[in-house]
Amino acid sequence: MLVLGIDPGLGCTGWGVVAKAGNRLSHVANGQIRTDPGAAIAERLVTLDRELADVIARHRPDAGAVEEVFVNTNAQSTLKLGQARGVCLLALARAGLPVSEYATRLVKKAIVGTGGAEKAQVQAMLKVLLPGVKLAGADAADALAVAIAHAHIVRN
Repeated sequence: MLVLGIDPGLGCTGWGVVAKAGNRLSHVANGQIRTDPGAAIAERLVTLDRELADVIARHRPDAGAVEEVFVNTNAQSTLKLGQARGVCLLALARAGLPVSEYATRLVKKAIVGTGGAEKAQVQAMLKVLLPGVKLAGADAADALAVAIAHAHIVRN
């Protein structure tokens, strides 16, 4: 089973693909989709959709997993994050993939063992769970964590 994990964001969306075979996990790919901050929101969302469609076509995952939105103190930031997240959900659904959503605390608990883990702890565990992985950045690391959480939670 191939799982595509997504950490949505308007400025930078992280993605990561892991393969699960029995109890074994392996890294397939990871990356980040950046949008032009000077472009109109609609253009940025189109870029995100197009790039995600390309990732899905290239890696042909069996399932998608998206990190849930957390509420920022800045309402505009939360709204933009929600719009980017909607595009991520749509891209996965349009590809006919089953989509699961996970809270950040649940992802951290699945990877590190505690929902209050720091980003550095999550990234360190990723290197243990996926030996030799080269992370494309913090957002890609978060996306791989979402994919791994899904692989641990869903039984196949």
